[in-house]
Amino acid sequence: MQQFKEVEAVTSELREALARAGVVLPSLRPDPVSIAHRYIPPLVELGRCSMEVARQLTDALTEHSRGARE
Repeated sequence: MQQFKEVEAVTSELREALARAGVVLPSLRPDPVSIAHRYIPPLVELGRCSMEVARQLTDALTEHSRGARE
């Protein structure tokens, strides 16, 4: 149960961070198979996205990496 709460929290944090960067991954969620599995650590399912969202994500990451180098 603790791992489920942790993966829910990190998924929520990721969703909020992406939103601040103007990116929405519509399928972002905890992976139910890994949560139910005893020996696999919980995973976050990033899902599929449109080319527009992929471009937004690329732009956000590029902008962040440029800022980190300055």
